[in-house]
Amino acid sequence: MLNIIPSWFIRYKFFNSLFLGVSVGAVFTLYAPLEPSVYSLGGIALATGMLIVAQFYSHILNARWFFIFSFFAEILMLGVILYFLYASYSYQTALLIYIGYQLTFVFGSYLVRAETLLLQTDTLLTKLDTAKQLGYLVGMGLSYLFYRVLKNYGVQNSQEQVYLLHFLLLSIEGVVLVLIWKSFKRG
Repeated sequence: MLNIIPSWFIRYKFFNSLFLGVSVGAVFTLYAPLEPSVYSLGGIALATGMLIVAQFYSHILNARWFFIFSFFAEILMLGVILYFLYASYSYQTALLIYIGYQLTFVFGSYLVRAETLLLQTDTLLTKLDTAKQLGYLVGMGLSYLFYRVLKNYGVQNSQEQVYLLHFLLLSIEGVVLVLIWKSFKRG
């Protein structure tokens, strides 16, 4: 049996949102090779996946499945980062990264619903949403500063900037994985 530990979980969500804030601008460079029709197919797949997940709410709206899906999403993000750092920019790389992100988004509604059910109190939900928004804001600011510093040091190419940003994302994802693990008490 698993139980959520709110203090650790709120820290996790801060760093999870920090990751999102840092990465949000990179997608324009990462996805550049993709055709617009890919986004339509991705949207259809995402909506279909979310519909399927919603059909299982009666079985999966609990701490155990919430941890499994959250941890899976974070491991998937780690895999996407490592693949990008290994592979070069190409249509295939862009497509695989897009698919990786879409797979994590399939669980988006579920994760928000489960957070609400597991944290239960308005005080904890306020702390959670505050941490998420602060993480996102700090992440976007950090991303902006990162790009400015790179430009200052002569790194002008956006693909090179985004590649270097992924080392920062890798370190943030390491923290995220540790925090999601610590956010649940086993026993």
